Amino acid sequence: MAKIKFNSIFNLYADGTIEPRQQIMVRGVVFGPGVRFSKGVAFAGIDFSLFINHDIEADNEGGMVIIKGIYQ
Repeated sequence: MAKIKFNSIFNLYADGTIEPRQQIMVRGVVFGPGVRFSKGVAFAGIDFSLFINHDIEADNEGGMVIIKGIYQ
């Protein structure tokens, strides 16, 4: 596992939306580039907009980031 900066995993846009830079898995849910979402939208029960600029604990397997936790 590695500690990764939020901004290295997600693109942040001026309109407040977030988009993964590559495929991501969190709690078994997979999503990736092309999936743009805003504050209040949860993937696997997590509203990622609440964790902008936090560090993320993750593994990288076959080009997919597997999120294990978020540092607060």
